[in-house]
Amino acid sequence: MHISDLDTPAILIDLDIMERNLKRAADYAREHGLRLRPHTKTHKIPALGRRQVELGAAGLSVAKTTEAEVMLASGTGDLLIAYPVVGHHKLARLTELAKKVRVTVAVDSLAVAQPISEAARAAGVEIGLLAEMDAGLHRVGVQPGEELKALASGLARLPHIRWRGVAFYPGHIKDQTESGRAELEKLRLTVREAVEELREVGLQPEIVSGGSTPLLWLSHTVPELNEIRPGTYIFNDRNTVLSGACGKEDCAATVLATVVSTAPGRIIIDGGSKTFSSDRLSGSSEVTFGEVVGYPKLRFHKMNEEHGFIDLNGEEPVFGVGDRLRIVPNHICVAMNLHENVYGIRGDEVEHWWRVEGRGKLQ
Repeated sequence: MHISDLDTPAILIDLDIMERNLKRAADYAREHGLRLRPHTKTHKIPALGRRQVELGAAGLSVAKTTEAEVMLASGTGDLLIAYPVVGHHKLARLTELAKKVRVTVAVDSLAVAQPISEAARAAGVEIGLLAEMDAGLHRVGVQPGEELKALASGLARLPHIRWRGVAFYPGHIKDQTESGRAELEKLRLTVREAVEELREVGLQPEIVSGGSTPLLWLSHTVPELNEIRPGTYIFNDRNTVLSGACGKEDCAATVLATVVSTAPGRIIIDGGSKTFSSDRLSGSSEVTFGEVVGYPKLRFHKMNEEHGFIDLNGEEPVFGVGDRLRIVPNHICVAMNLHENVYGIRGDEVEHWWRVEGRGKLQ
């Protein structure tokens, strides 16, 4: 099938770029002795999770128990739910998962951990737990120091639980500017001191799990870190480019859209907020939602649900109704969640069709 045979809007995945991204990260992790546990929130496709495992990933990360159920089809034997599991429906799914694969959950309180322990006891399974530490994002996680030691000690005493170590997410570090480098130095100190303090009280973490795509290639500079959970790296997007973690040539995912209306100085495409993420560029006041491939001067500056507004910004040639554009979105993870299917391409030919099986798995 040729790209021209596809209906729009549609997400296209350049297979050569994707494979290069996957291999580069796998080689990096291997070279530096890091466990690679990709977060599947970006692709949400078991077949791509399987490819990550084939290239050496130690396991996969998800955010929700329903996402974990989907990723069983990847064939991974090890899943991390990097989100607190709260509520009896989720606990029931968690214990069923634990009967099939090794499951670990990141938690930041005994209030979350104790019901997991009780559910594991009732189901006759063992579930791993990581103590979640706030490394600067101020989202979830206890403070390093006494709070972290108290949490890890409590987890280690729970029945039917295996305390495996520490988790954190440095999502506040979005680039490698001077301020970003300063925050990274703080992170190194925070992680080192946290691990040392745990060891001083007899708590030896098997896993210190963290990392992100913006910091992917600097993960080895945090010495205590031994597991990384990048997600976006498989496709990359405009925000990844701005972070300095990749170049434009490393963006594997684009949205194919059709011009449906024209007016002096602007065009309307058949993709709006139901097609693209509404996330803006990281660290920028500019209101744009993607970059048109081959036309960097065009400004995709406004969206309704079904309409994308693109200012031609003096660009030539003029586009006509029926013309097709490819757009690199600001944030590919959210865009993937909006599409039922995506298409793997090589050149102008469609080689793969994937259903986005993890989309909408919110529980």
